[in-house]
Amino acid sequence: MNETPRRLRWLIPALLVVAWLAVGGFGGPFTGKLSEVAKNDNAAFLPRSAEATEVSDEQKAFSSRQVLPATVVAERTTGLTPEDRRFLDAKARELAGVPGVVGPLGRPEQAPRDDQAVQLAVPILADGNPADVVKEVRARLTGAPAGLTVLVTGPAGQIADLVKAFGGIDGVLLLVAGGVVALILVAVYRSPLLPFLVLLSAVFALGLAALVVYLLAEHDVLALNGQSQGILSILVFGAATDYALLVVARFREQLRDTPSRFDALKLAWRATLEPIAASAGTVILGVLCLLFSDLNSNKGLGPVAAIGIGAALLASTTFLPAALALCGRGAFWPFRPALGSPHPETAGIWGRVARLVGRRPRTVWVVTALVLGIGVAFVPQLKASGTAQSDVFLDEVESGTGQQVLGRHFPGGLGAPAVTTADAGALPAVLRASTIDGVAQSFPLPGPDGRPQVVGGRVQILSVLDDPADSEAAVATVGRLREAVHAVPGANAKVGGPTAIQLDTQETSARDRAMIIPIVLLVIFAVLALLLRSLLAPLLLIATVVLSFAATMGVSALVFNHVLDFPGADPGVPLFGFVFLVALRIDYNIFLMTRVREEALTRGTREGTLRGLSLTGGVITSAGVVLAATFSALAVIPILFLAQIAFIVAFGVLLDTLLVRSLLVPALTVDVGRRIWWPSALAREPAA
Repeated sequence: MNETPRRLRWLIPALLVVAWLAVGGFGGPFTGKLSEVAKNDNAAFLPRSAEATEVSDEQKAFSSRQVLPATVVAERTTGLTPEDRRFLDAKARELAGVPGVVGPLGRPEQAPRDDQAVQLAVPILADGNPADVVKEVRARLTGAPAGLTVLVTGPAGQIADLVKAFGGIDGVLLLVAGGVVALILVAVYRSPLLPFLVLLSAVFALGLAALVVYLLAEHDVLALNGQSQGILSILVFGAATDYALLVVARFREQLRDTPSRFDALKLAWRATLEPIAASAGTVILGVLCLLFSDLNSNKGLGPVAAIGIGAALLASTTFLPAALALCGRGAFWPFRPALGSPHPETAGIWGRVARLVGRRPRTVWVVTALVLGIGVAFVPQLKASGTAQSDVFLDEVESGTGQQVLGRHFPGGLGAPAVTTADAGALPAVLRASTIDGVAQSFPLPGPDGRPQVVGGRVQILSVLDDPADSEAAVATVGRLREAVHAVPGANAKVGGPTAIQLDTQETSARDRAMIIPIVLLVIFAVLALLLRSLLAPLLLIATVVLSFAATMGVSALVFNHVLDFPGADPGVPLFGFVFLVALRIDYNIFLMTRVREEALTRGTREGTLRGLSLTGGVITSAGVVLAATFSALAVIPILFLAQIAFIVAFGVLLDTLLVRSLLVPALTVDVGRRIWWPSALAREPAA
């Protein structure tokens, strides 16, 4: 076979590096532009069949302009002064002229229980940019008399605070994640150049992913929100670094046995391409299972995450090998792997772990499973039925503080009532049915003549709730309200509004979890079966990952409830945790078991398992630590959902890396023996 001409050995890597420099230079700026095409309105993510969505569609017939309610609340605990009232009356007239505010506005309404507070309803156009309008409204409310607290809350205020929380997250996440990864890589490789190449590969991957996602979101091909935006950055950074570590470790291993850097790289690239591609394919297929979700936000995250993983795969298998080819052994300076030098991978801690597994495999896997079982026992303590919208913020925000002020002086749901649509002939009966515990008052929406407005034979009924519209108590009230009005004969009544949107989102998330988790498991089983040419090995690997996931959720419940004192969790947290943990953690089993199978072909299953464990232990552990540290960076965003996902993924990855992949899986493999490869020919190998 003819050797590749020497000139091409340099030219091809150089051209690849130049091409990626161009991709990074063009795509990089789009990382900071993703927030321009992100949407954070829960109503936009519900399926068309959701009851709240149907009510929202009906409301369009009653008004040509769809509005999002904001509430201005002012409080002076010693009682409002005449100066306060003059200030607020003037501001009500001024706010009516703010672009995006649907005026004219009424006068501020006095609290029914005391003279310490007033509130002003400020309808904001929903089809514009509500966050910018709220920002302008807040700016106009400055200059209040000393001692008067003026706040903007309600659904529009919460959206504005969400947009602010997600603003600029990419820069912060990249800074934190990049810094943590750089420190870990320097500690692992003790080289100044290699961490730079790995990080550059991740940055280029993120630039490519951001460019593709931006273009698709801008043209409404996929839905992007702040959560997906933050997860994209972390996912690309973590996956690209993991894949890079595998390439680098195999390259360093080959450099000790191969004189030519190019031949060493070719061998390393061929050996790692299959497990990396299989790993990336598993994650891509796993996250694409989110397309089966009824929530558009979940559907959007699936393609967004898949694009990110695809970009990480491309950068790690093209740019990084090209850069390593150009740098050669110099990439590892000052600890260059010399030709003929010993392989340290089989010595040290991982050699001792392999020997432990080889001596007492059954004891090792039984004890490990029991330890994981302790964590599983606490799963029932996980509170994932939903939280108040104001609880999604870990920091104090104006909308949350304003909601607390409203709750002290007004019915909690004032400013964001539940909306019931019904046939006009059933209006009296529906009004009577709406009188339930938790509803302060119900009244029909009046038309210009003051009588109930009838459009197409339908009317709207507004129900002011006792509790804050975003609270779990209000969600429960809306559930009872639906049961009551649905029971009215011939009314065809439906309940919508902000609280109903929250209820439908929670219920849809629960349905998604029950449907998507089995699909993810089937997809991963199929990938593992094709990769390992076995049916038994995939079943055992999936069982270990599910056990590890359950243990992670049990420990997370303890930490959330008793350490961090979180109010609960969104129903989507277990689903997202499962998809990311199972899809990402199966990576390490793929990295391990593909090497085990490679070694088993010549050494037998027992010796191949122990050698595969000792050879991959260091690099897989490094990859796990990097991925855990990268996902931990999500905690810098003061959003409850992301903080919980950060802990679940980080802890779960470490648990899998240090316990499941290091002890449970290899011990099971040794104990089961060659039968683990059933029904492939490898299962019929002579006993070692």
